[in-house]
Amino acid sequence: MKTNKIKQMMCMILAILSFIIISSTSGLVIGAKTTENATIVSNAVSLESFATTSYTVRSGDSMWKIAVKYEVGISELIKANPQIKNPALIYVGQVITIPNAAPLSSIEDEVIRLVNVQRANNGLPQLTKNWEASRVARYKSQDMIDKNYFAHMSPTYGSPFTMMQNFGLRFSAAAENIAYGQRTASEVMNSWMNSPGHRANILNRSFTHIGVGAAKASNGTLYWTQMFLKPIG
Repeated sequence: MKTNKIKQMMCMILAILSFIIISSTSGLVIGAKTTENATIVSNAVSLESFATTSYTVRSGDSMWKIAVKYEVGISELIKANPQIKNPALIYVGQVITIPNAAPLSSIEDEVIRLVNVQRANNGLPQLTKNWEASRVARYKSQDMIDKNYFAHMSPTYGSPFTMMQNFGLRFSAAAENIAYGQRTASEVMNSWMNSPGHRANILNRSFTHIGVGAAKASNGTLYWTQMFLKPIG
């Protein structure tokens, strides 16, 4: 009896959600599943508060090219360089501050590696990392901390699919997995793989790309977002 109670309590600690849409135009939603049994923690650690680096502009550069080179959003790059009055006009020799938009990139990349291990074990093609989707996923994880919620529907960005589209992603299929409280990439992957809805997203043959974004609350709690998609074009 005590063993069963302990197992129930352990299950209540994990909080994970999955949500999948097969067509961004039809609005057909399948495979929704929720398990929400944990205290949500607020207090944000800003994406902009981490260390930066610098880059010297070369011939042929543009702010967009620099953003793509360093896999940061153009809006973050512009915000990190208030000295540039016209972002469309930069000069050779100017020093550009590159914000560190992915302070947890090593564990995000480990999640992607583990996803592809699972797909390989199930005879599925590998997913390609999409840095723009990872950027969106980081914003989603950070938003859950900032706004003190745990859900697919964001009070800031709306549904995952609206959010992806508003960040410039175009796709014919997409899905989102979220989680929080797990301390490592392997822990969060174990949680997702032991949940039928999340496992289905990870092993879905429709998707070709993945983005993973993690954010850490001030008390150390990690929030996780996976975004799967099949890009158009």
